[in-house]
Amino acid sequence: MLFSSMLFLWIFLPVVLIGNGLLSRLPHADERQKIRRKNIFLLLCSLFFYAWGGIYYILIMLGVIVLDFLGAYLISRQRGNGRKALLAVTVLLNLLILFFFKYFNMLIAMVETLMSWRSGTLQDRFLVELFSLQGTGALGIEKIVLPIGISFFTFQAMSYVVDVYRDTVPPQTNILDFALYISLFPQLIAGPIVQYSDIAAALRCRQESMEDFLEGVRRFCYGLGKKVLLSNTLGSTADQIWALETNELGAGLAWLGMLSYTLQIYYDFSGYSDMAIGLGRMLGFKWKENFDYPYTSLSIQEFWRRWHISLSSWFKNYVYIPLGGNRKGMAVTCRNLVIVFLLTGIWHGANFTFIFWGLMYAVLLVAERLFLGRLLQKNPLKLLNWIYTMFFVMIGWVFFRSDNLVMARRYIRQLFCFGTSGYSVLSYLSMQVILALVLGILGMGFIQRAFRKKREIRGSFALQIAILALSILSIAAGTYNPFIYFQF
Repeated sequence: MLFSSMLFLWIFLPVVLIGNGLLSRLPHADERQKIRRKNIFLLLCSLFFYAWGGIYYILIMLGVIVLDFLGAYLISRQRGNGRKALLAVTVLLNLLILFFFKYFNMLIAMVETLMSWRSGTLQDRFLVELFSLQGTGALGIEKIVLPIGISFFTFQAMSYVVDVYRDTVPPQTNILDFALYISLFPQLIAGPIVQYSDIAAALRCRQESMEDFLEGVRRFCYGLGKKVLLSNTLGSTADQIWALETNELGAGLAWLGMLSYTLQIYYDFSGYSDMAIGLGRMLGFKWKENFDYPYTSLSIQEFWRRWHISLSSWFKNYVYIPLGGNRKGMAVTCRNLVIVFLLTGIWHGANFTFIFWGLMYAVLLVAERLFLGRLLQKNPLKLLNWIYTMFFVMIGWVFFRSDNLVMARRYIRQLFCFGTSGYSVLSYLSMQVILALVLGILGMGFIQRAFRKKREIRGSFALQIAILALSILSIAAGTYNPFIYFQF
């Protein structure tokens, strides 16, 4: 169920908000009983929300919930080496679940391609076929359907188990509250990845106010507008360009496609995060920011401090720092950066494009650690820093968007191939697309950051209503309306 769907906006969300509000006003023995009833209500709503995509999916999520609840409980009761063994088993089982559903198809395609190469049928095109991950169907194994949001809720569950092992949070003794932590619908599908320590207090006792509710509505409206009015418009253009024969693209159209996707993925994912944070605020949960105007960054290091903050924080807390972080010398620091961003690429998807994307960032971050960062800091022309950062970010999105490495290589070649093209750029630049491009660029953050230093600008109620109305009209018209991060 999409946040940007009529079913969610007109049926599911009103039922949740009205039900949550009524439970606040019903007579209760004490505050604890009120919170318990509201938690059960939100859990049932969240399970229904996730089950809408298929009962099969919810069984997998429930399995993860039981696994990590029991794992953390047993760890809390154990002492000595037994704790470490239980942690290893629990984390390994989580990773096996994630691997099976997310990477099994990739593994089978690679095995089929290798079998064809050994039999002599793919001698000339082995690497091309391998990197395309199409497989040959020789093994006759059906593809595994990827459960929606599995990367997000397994990472949340694993972080909880590790935190219990570290004694930084007490184990949850009520499995229903733990299930709500994992399945709470605003952040279930595409994050942000919420650590248990950030929500534990709200699961026991939370205060809801009209001020928080209206702030949540404001945040949701802006997020919906980012998603529907900007991301959808630019995404449709990007998809049309990427669907063309890559070798026939001119440089102008290739750059338009890359720019459109660069803005699409930002407004898609940050818009979803805004909606999730807003929905949480309406229900009494306050979550940390997930984006902080990443396209205003002046280095790759700064970009990753501002982009998908919850994922970056997860890898920092549970991979980078345990490996030694930057405390054991430059060589170990560089090694840790490579490991973290290789895993970041793998986390995003079962494709060599994501692995290359992650390794590209690893190389750039290592370069900034070794020498490039100092040059960027000393450079008085900060515009050059921004151009450098955005150039590699946009090139990275080409790999991220492409079906395989072969397509990505061809697309990047067209960016710098200034020959004739069979396609006209103007045919893809309607007034709606031009307006979305202009607003998308203006909304990247430079203006907002400049004003934020002076005063907080929340926007008027009339603007929120206008954005909500335009978004609903666009949704009702049945326009292009995917969520990019559903695939992760």
